[in-house]
Amino acid sequence: MIRPINFRMNEETAVNNYYQKAYDNILPATINAKAQEEFDNYVTKLKSIGVHVIVVSDTLDSDTPDSIFPNNWISFHQDGTVAVYPMFAENRRLERREDILEVIEEKGFLIENVVDYSAAEEEKVFLEGTGSLLLDRVNKKAYCALSARADEDLFIEFCEDFEYTPVLFKAYQTVEEERKEIYHTNVMMCLAETFSVICLASIDDKKERKNVLKHLKEDGKEVIDITEAQVSAFAGNMLQVKGKDDKLFIIMSQVALDSLTQSQISRIQKHCKILASPLDTIETCGGGSARCMMTEVFLPLS
Repeated sequence: MIRPINFRMNEETAVNNYYQKAYDNILPATINAKAQEEFDNYVTKLKSIGVHVIVVSDTLDSDTPDSIFPNNWISFHQDGTVAVYPMFAENRRLERREDILEVIEEKGFLIENVVDYSAAEEEKVFLEGTGSLLLDRVNKKAYCALSARADEDLFIEFCEDFEYTPVLFKAYQTVEEERKEIYHTNVMMCLAETFSVICLASIDDKKERKNVLKHLKEDGKEVIDITEAQVSAFAGNMLQVKGKDDKLFIIMSQVALDSLTQSQISRIQKHCKILASPLDTIETCGGGSARCMMTEVFLPLS
């Protein structure tokens, strides 16, 4: 997790992230301080349930307002491979830092290989990490909602390189009565070990929707459907983690939890406990939430 230093609404990502909103009449320093407070409280909650959290501070060297969402530029894999991704916004490309790999190694993890897709940016081709990719690492399937930030050819290349079965679709939200692509898959969908939270109504194409459901059900996952309004409350932006004694938790923001019905909550709690943390400033200005703030480290220990 990356602790922010210059957090604010990123004007470069707002062109296709319709969840971002600007705070009027609030100083940037105040917004950043609020984001830091939310971040620190979130980390404390994760540690309280036994999650091992590696926190790296952002730097003042470059203007990186979205550094709090590191899962978009890097992912870590069980075979010791690290993947580095091409980013849509130019100022987000500055988030890629080699020293973070050194920190990970210092923590006892083994990095055997780095697969770097970032050169695709020169062709204006993007695939924004586990924002664009939902990886079922057990069943070796990758779910991807195609968008300006998720290129089909590069997604297929990733699946070939990492030996995942691709599950492709398009997901939409209504913006001023017009259907527009949802910028990241992990906003409208969450994959957990035994269930999936997903906004099926966002997949307009019936064949694509049916195909996604087929893959989820054949892998034995309970499908918990959420509404577009709940997606706007970041109820799709959850991540399942292991805490103390390998107990499973689903992590989400307080706004996301508050948007869920009692029935949805009960269905989730059949599978694991819920942990929620207030992330209002981060969600409003950043257009991302609890899942986006975590990059899971699946690397083997050295």
